[in-house]
Amino acid sequence: MEVILLERVEKLGQIGDVVTVKNGFARNYLLPNKKALRANESNKKLFEANRAKIEADNADRRSDAEKAAKDVEGKTVQLIRQASNTGQLYGSVSARDIVEALEAEGAKVTKSQVVLDRPIKAIGMHEVRVVLHPEVVSMIKVNVARSPEEADLQAQGVDVMAQMFERETAGFTEAFDPNAEPGEVPGEETQEAAAPAPAAEATEADADEGEAKA
Repeated sequence: MEVILLERVEKLGQIGDVVTVKNGFARNYLLPNKKALRANESNKKLFEANRAKIEADNADRRSDAEKAAKDVEGKTVQLIRQASNTGQLYGSVSARDIVEALEAEGAKVTKSQVVLDRPIKAIGMHEVRVVLHPEVVSMIKVNVARSPEEADLQAQGVDVMAQMFERETAGFTEAFDPNAEPGEVPGEETQEAAAPAPAAEATEADADEGEAKA
């Protein structure tokens, strides 16, 4: 389907561009959200007649978004969540969670402006885009941790999960014997030396002595 863009749409074009998109994308997203018009003759004339006003309104919205971006750009929000020993969350962090965390920091955004490329399902530092306007995009960091102390470490650049893995594997390091033969288990000779000797078999003399007593 051919449509006329009423605002900049990422990877499609700018205001006034006539582009071809999939029918479903146009019907389910562009048209109902007033981001585009069907590119028929009547709509083309309508757009050209109102182009100046459309561009002026867009400039006003962009200006407001640029002001709002000052309260958003570069912010780091902290979210404490329960997670397994492997760092996987019991659930996930949603756009609503991020909106509430930003509001607590004095930045007002809507859920639709928070763009999660994929659900946040693990602890760590995550970069998230906040699209305040089609032409104004801010980046924030979401610090997801199991405790405030862990969040502080992550904020300092510490990879908490890597540290945990190192501690767990440290206890499984085998002793190294430079003199051991290939395939030899360390300490094998020591174990053999410490093993009790098998009981000696009875001698013929012991047998004769037993018969005499009988």
